Amino acid sequence: MTATLRVLLVGNGGREHALAWKLSQSPQISQIYVCPGNGGTSSLSKSTNLTSISPSDFPALSKFALENDIQLLIPGPEAPLVDGIADHFAAHAPGIKVFGPSKQAAVMEGSKTFSKDFMKRHSIPTAAYENHSSYEGARNYLEKVWDLHPVVIKADGLAAGKGVIIPTTKDEAHVALKEIMLDKAFGDAGNEVVIEEFLEGHEISILSFCDGNVAKSLPPAQDHKRIFDNDQGPNTGGMGTYAPAPIKIVSKEVLKEIERTVLEPTLKGMKAEGCPFVGCLFSGYMITKNGPKVLEYNVRFGDPETQSLLLLLQSDLAEIMLACAEGRLADVDLKISDKSAATVVMAAGGYPDSYKKGTEMKISKTPQDVYLFHAGTSMSEGGKLVTSGGRVIASSAVADELELAISKAYDGVGSVTFDGMQYRTDIGARALR
Repeated sequence: MTATLRVLLVGNGGREHALAWKLSQSPQISQIYVCPGNGGTSSLSKSTNLTSISPSDFPALSKFALENDIQLLIPGPEAPLVDGIADHFAAHAPGIKVFGPSKQAAVMEGSKTFSKDFMKRHSIPTAAYENHSSYEGARNYLEKVWDLHPVVIKADGLAAGKGVIIPTTKDEAHVALKEIMLDKAFGDAGNEVVIEEFLEGHEISILSFCDGNVAKSLPPAQDHKRIFDNDQGPNTGGMGTYAPAPIKIVSKEVLKEIERTVLEPTLKGMKAEGCPFVGCLFSGYMITKNGPKVLEYNVRFGDPETQSLLLLLQSDLAEIMLACAEGRLADVDLKISDKSAATVVMAAGGYPDSYKKGTEMKISKTPQDVYLFHAGTSMSEGGKLVTSGGRVIASSAVADELELAISKAYDGVGSVTFDGMQYRTDIGARALR
């Protein structure tokens, strides 16, 4: 097969490095432009960083794509999707396929109030909730339900994975509500909030390829959101993952139930509402004693779930994405390894609060079956690798057994050094107990 496919991948995180790494293995791919990319994407054989254009400048991106014979656009993060990059390309570069949802479909992540109401309309299992755009209304509802059940408070809009607060006392809940709605801790994302019942159980994530009609899922993964061991400290964008989640956490029967009660009605519902979903649908669940319940939808690959899951994907990622964009996913087989994978994120000191950028990094030789996926890294003017974000780099590993994959991932952590580096030491511990 002659490699002819030219791809434009938007983003600069660990997810985008992992996607570019996997895409570069496709015999169909001849060139990947990553806008803006990072220190890892710049080192891939088929990949070129595109730093001259802002990822939010859709006219410049579509102009570049047309001038450089791009055939497939892959928006990585949620922001360009929610802002309508797929719609812009459909209008101004209609010959270019897009692996990603329309602006209307991306509201599933862009607005938690919309997604909760969507679940209610289509009888998709989720936690009891109310949406509030008034601070007084939210306060009164909080007073009413606090004695009935613990709550989770969510900012409605995009908040980089940090807009979810799980208070342990009523006072904490009121403080969180004030910070979100009045103090604007997450900006306009907090103009409206969802106050929902806190669910207990095992939390899992499922990433599904979708073409508007059909969904084909990767194995269930388990993320570690809190910054410190034992799920302590504030929420982050994700400090590590492993996959697949073991049967004791999510059985084959539960996965079938998820497909029947969530994925199928979600795709049917979105199509019925005039916004068929194309791309990667991320659905987060709590596996409760009453069955799986949806915590959230995201409209793109998870980060760092992607880094683990792509190590298990044996099929050609480019072929899957094209099939989704062309509405023929039913004809493509999803081949998954029977091994296990784990990812450990190394973050800058101070993250998820303020942190320093521009710290020089050192990477020694990584062990076999270990992959370092860059996130917040860049090359300095002097040609040195430096930190440029909160979540800096991740060590991912694959092995026959989960315990060995986790051990190898931590061996990979040992090959990275930079001042202030922090990481969790208990990734995957729940599965091994």
